[in-house]
Amino acid sequence: MKYLVTLNGRTYEVEVEHGEAMLLDEYDAVAPTPATPAAPAAPAPAPAVAPAPAAAPAASVAAGDPVNAPMPGTIVKVNVEVGQAVKSGDVLVVLEAMKMENEIMAPRDGSVAQVVVQKGAKVETGSPLVILA
Repeated sequence: MKYLVTLNGRTYEVEVEHGEAMLLDEYDAVAPTPATPAAPAAPAPAPAVAPAPAAAPAASVAAGDPVNAPMPGTIVKVNVEVGQAVKSGDVLVVLEAMKMENEIMAPRDGSVAQVVVQKGAKVETGSPLVILA
């Protein structure tokens, strides 16, 4: 097979057969000159901009500190209810990711202001799971 290889402004024509390479020719590479675009005869009118659709309202999340999903996965167990007092290290939810169950723990003492997810929910990285007050 024949190949053209350009290296450092030089072009090499190389033939490779049965794993052996043989130089056939060598010459200076010439860069193609870019074609100058023709100027438009008349400026095109600007396209009309449609009004942006209203953003869908996000799920209402209570005020407080969110405990977010560290990775995407599926919620297999919710261990807390709204109003429940939790201590740092208590397991709030169990998240299955890559066939492993990961316990998501409370980062601090507090009470549960809102449980954002339910069993079977699919979550993405950074999704709020529980809101602590």
